[in-house]
Amino acid sequence: MLRDTRGFTLIELLIVVVIIGILAAIAIPQFASTKERAFDATAKSDVRNAMASQEAYFADAQTYAPASMGTGSFTTSTGITISASAVSAGGYAITASHNSSSNSYWVQVGTGSSIEGKVQKN
Repeated sequence: MLRDTRGFTLIELLIVVVIIGILAAIAIPQFASTKERAFDATAKSDVRNAMASQEAYFADAQTYAPASMGTGSFTTSTGITISASAVSAGGYAITASHNSSSNSYWVQVGTGSSIEGKVQKN
């Protein structure tokens, strides 16, 4: 009698499922940290854009844009909270963070500007 040997055995299928499970267990945490790094990069980029906006305002008016004007004439990225504080004729401070990240980033330029605690990355 001849046996038909096409197909996979149950053991072979279980081994493949276990290998896929192990690979998924490795990949999912890596993906989560990659997302947070992307959110942080977006926040840093918006801080640089806010600085460029403040410096452009300074070039026109010889003073920095007041905090009541927000961060100038640029649109922030999706999910970014950004604020300008301690704005004076001699300097400013800008803080940015993403809603899905636990980190925040700031920049302080010139004199008369200060950020409470002066923590760059929380």
